[in-house]
Amino acid sequence: MPWELVIWILSVLLCLVLLTQRWWEEWAAKHLARLNGGPWRWYLLGYPMALVRVPLTWRKVCRVLDLDIPKRHRYSMVNRDTMVKGTALRGLPPRLGFPRVTRMGFTVSVRLHPGQTPAPFIAASDALVHAWRVHQVRVTSPRRGLVEAVATGYDPLSRVESWPTMPTPRLLAATLGKADDGSYWTVDLRKSPHWLVTGATQSGKSTLLAAWLTELGSQPVILVGVDLKGGMELGLYERRLSALATDREEATRLLTALVAELMGRMAACRAAGVRSIWELPEESRPAPVVLVVDEVAELFLVASLSARKEVVECATLLLRIAQLGAALGVHMILAGQRFGSDLGPGATAIRAQLGGRICHRVHDEQTAVMTLGDLAPDAVAVAQSITENEKGVAVTALEGHWMRVRSRLVTPESLRTHADLTANQVSAPFLDRMPEGGVEDV
Repeated sequence: MPWELVIWILSVLLCLVLLTQRWWEEWAAKHLARLNGGPWRWYLLGYPMALVRVPLTWRKVCRVLDLDIPKRHRYSMVNRDTMVKGTALRGLPPRLGFPRVTRMGFTVSVRLHPGQTPAPFIAASDALVHAWRVHQVRVTSPRRGLVEAVATGYDPLSRVESWPTMPTPRLLAATLGKADDGSYWTVDLRKSPHWLVTGATQSGKSTLLAAWLTELGSQPVILVGVDLKGGMELGLYERRLSALATDREEATRLLTALVAELMGRMAACRAAGVRSIWELPEESRPAPVVLVVDEVAELFLVASLSARKEVVECATLLLRIAQLGAALGVHMILAGQRFGSDLGPGATAIRAQLGGRICHRVHDEQTAVMTLGDLAPDAVAVAQSITENEKGVAVTALEGHWMRVRSRLVTPESLRTHADLTANQVSAPFLDRMPEGGVEDV
């Protein structure tokens, strides 16, 4: 054997030993700290370690989690009438593909054995995170007989100060921050018209609403708000809002005016022979309306018998807006610290109409279950694992899919400046005819 080949083999073995040692990983991470994280640190440090760690740990992970299958059966003859059947102690793991590098991690394919299903591999995603020492592993099945593990090497939501403001794709779409796959998080109200946002105090819920209002405020959209905390949150954007209700009586009048506007738009669509305002000619199309409600639980709290009627009216009006508003250009964003079934049947009925969900750090499990449980049950535990240091981090669910996101930071100073620049941009003539009564006036 040539000496060059021997030296090359020894060098490769030495590199493998170094890459599998914990002290080498800590030393390399310390000296590569000048790269300030990001993809370059992953390319130089994380991915080479993953190339070694993934194949070395695959057989052990499959053995512990019962992801392998027994090898071929072996038979032995004990006597003329007795046959003993045995199997090998070491199983045969599914065939693992080559880890393909991505900007934030790697992707590896696994070929399933006949009879295996993707469900056990999806349930083993947490075990793969610890075995491969990555930030996150998402397992999917792109086609029959194949599962694909998408690993994220580092947390892309840990750095928020360098996120630039991205241009909005189209009307009613807003770029709110970043997702856990490194892409920009964009919410389109045309695709999902109504949203529920929950989060405890200091969880980032108000920052998300500020970023959302800032994006929508630069568009020809009518913005109306309901803030039962005396207008402390939405009051910073009052110059841009066409109407702001700060108590339940004002909220009832505002919601009544919105329902009346819905009836007018419905009549216009029926007269034109169309099913939504987006099919109307652009010159006769009314401007879309976005209703933002902060502390939605305050609308459902009953402190006296006289307040019960107002609660029923508010719940009925919100439900009508949620049911009719999607095709008529009236959208809802409901936010609150908690949202539970104890608020009454009206809250549960309204939640069924809110297709988009965003859950920040919450104090009680019921709020997380009410926000995400019916769309993505496995996302409830992820939302409850958000710590106090991860302000702005949330879990969003839409159409059965969920992902971790983080909203970009919008300071009150920039919010006021933007509100001054866009004040009185869009008129809402239907608010001038706001009724004095409740739902019976519609």
